[in-house]
Amino acid sequence: MTLTKGRRLGPYEILGSIGSGGMGEVYRAHDSRLDRTVAIKILPAHLSERPELRQRFEREAKTIASLNHPHICVIYDIGREGEIDFLVMEYVEGETLSDRLMKGPLPLGQALRYASEIADALDKAHRNGITHRDVKPANIMITRTGTKLLDFGLAKRSEGGGHGPLSQMATDVDLTGEGTILGTVQYMSPEQLEGGEADSRSDVFAFGATFYEMVTGVKAFQGKSHVSLMAAILQKEPLPMAAMQPVTPPGLERFVRVCLAKDPGDRWQTARDLAREIQWVSETSAAQPAGRSAHISKWKTVLLGSLMLVLGSVIVMLGLLLSKSPAANPIWLSVPPPDAGFAATPALAVSPDGTQIVFAGVSASGGNSLWIRAFSSSTARELPGTAEGLMPFWKPDGRAIGFYANERLQTVSIDGGVP
Repeated sequence: MTLTKGRRLGPYEILGSIGSGGMGEVYRAHDSRLDRTVAIKILPAHLSERPELRQRFEREAKTIASLNHPHICVIYDIGREGEIDFLVMEYVEGETLSDRLMKGPLPLGQALRYASEIADALDKAHRNGITHRDVKPANIMITRTGTKLLDFGLAKRSEGGGHGPLSQMATDVDLTGEGTILGTVQYMSPEQLEGGEADSRSDVFAFGATFYEMVTGVKAFQGKSHVSLMAAILQKEPLPMAAMQPVTPPGLERFVRVCLAKDPGDRWQTARDLAREIQWVSETSAAQPAGRSAHISKWKTVLLGSLMLVLGSVIVMLGLLLSKSPAANPIWLSVPPPDAGFAATPALAVSPDGTQIVFAGVSASGGNSLWIRAFSSSTARELPGTAEGLMPFWKPDGRAIGFYANERLQTVSIDGGVP
């Protein structure tokens, strides 16, 4: 079913399509009574004749209506026009988190802020005995004022709240087709995939998978097929976030690891726990000071890493020297810098085989660059492509140099070239 522009559903005039999914098609519309733009979700024609799906549609309306939260989409109305069942909801301008992640990961501070808002929205739902069961980037809208949690079409209500059974099986043959799993496999918890009960801790798992993707830009679990994907969720751990984002705070790694625990009892038990942990990470690890202090902190880390590399190189060289015969004659040598001298912040590194050094020197133009000197040579040569290079270190095979220039980590062949 496709509603054309100008079609009316009661007082609502269709303005255009927004999108569609398995349980509904969403349109932008104008509310003639209150003169405002709204979003209208309709039950697709091939599903509208099934009473059980219409009941789920109505249940979604009642579920959203029971939640009043700034980061949960608001529902205004529910109706039926001819054979069309529809929900009228708040029209949210922005882009989905899924669309945003196609451009790459979010800055850490922004990811933490969005995660805090989503966790607060889930906490509101869970305290009302509602499990979303389909938390994923496509169901999170990013607006100018923050995030909105959307699409409660698969939500389940537990009258008692907490971790009570919300569904007897993770599959619902009558409602979704034989063998179809409720939710999106990429973000589903192990207990849902195994046909167990889904509760608020299942939302915690989906939240963890979503947050992992927000920080790294990579999905937590991947597979070439649904079978291999499910096997990864059930048996494997995702790569540490630091493998993709080296500056990820250790506290954040622990936070996501607990979210993605295979056993629900090992996860954070409530969305309120998520909110508290996010606040703690923000205040301790992720709250990097801005401006000059952040710049200084970064270069302290760089300098420490370079010193460790130099120390390692010296140890290697000493090992080579000590491995020589005790009767070997000592060798005395000096390594003068280029005529113009060392750079303002000299640093040098010995090659892994102990035959060359690289250091920061002053180039003929007056700026600093990197120079290589073999112990068998009486002169040093300037390394092309290393203008403004500082704190050099060797690649383990001795065929390339790593260095820092213009606040960037770069690498270049020992023969020079484009870094």
